[in-house]
Amino acid sequence: MAVSAWSQPRVAIVTGGGSGIGEAVSQRLAADGAAVAVFDLDGDSAAVTASAIEAAGGAAIAVVCDVADRTAIEAGVAETVERLGRPTILINNAGITPFGRFLDISRETFDQVIAVNLRGTFDCCQVVIPHMVEEGWGRIVNISSSSAQTGNFGHTHYSASKAAVIGLSRSLAKEFGRKGITVNAVPPSFIETPSLHRAAEEGQLGSGIQEHIPTTPVRRVGQPDDIAAACAFLCRDDAGYITGQVLGVNGGRVIV
Repeated sequence: MAVSAWSQPRVAIVTGGGSGIGEAVSQRLAADGAAVAVFDLDGDSAAVTASAIEAAGGAAIAVVCDVADRTAIEAGVAETVERLGRPTILINNAGITPFGRFLDISRETFDQVIAVNLRGTFDCCQVVIPHMVEEGWGRIVNISSSSAQTGNFGHTHYSASKAAVIGLSRSLAKEFGRKGITVNAVPPSFIETPSLHRAAEEGQLGSGIQEHIPTTPVRRVGQPDDIAAACAFLCRDDAGYITGQVLGVNGGRVIV
């Protein structure tokens, strides 16, 4: 295990922590010395991630949680407090990324995207922040999307939800900075995850993932570890003067 990034033990919650970006973030925070509660709707994937962390010498638990369900969030946070301690790091990563032409998007689909991507982030923050206030220290990183910054064809509902996450993050940063809590947003782009491969399979990426590498300044597909590194940096003790910021991790595809 690496030397801890914190002056005292920290407990982290990572939503959607069972796969993709969330899995990488969970493992990175554990490697940096945090105990990690891996929240995921898929209990099996959460358990695999938690087991891998423990096998590497870290501390982790798997928590089955649907972030669209406020009661489930409250129960998951209570379990985290009981088994690991007060959470003072929160990575809101859980999300869904459906595609659809604007005139074809049903109210049901729109509401589900908002429920998971926006309300889930809001609820997780509202349930966890009191523990951070009690501890006088906290780090929140909300995973947004480059689609929030640029818009994206077939992604109006998704882009709107992720843009709202940026506004939420900035507002929370201003309200809770005086409590020792920082809140930042990380909007990824072109990251090799299951959702990127699904988009390719559905024909949303033209001829496929490889087509987009030449238009990416760093000339490669992003990896979940790239996002994990940014999140880990923002969660460190020495990132305490960074709040309300949007740190794009996108290989130069989006520069704003």
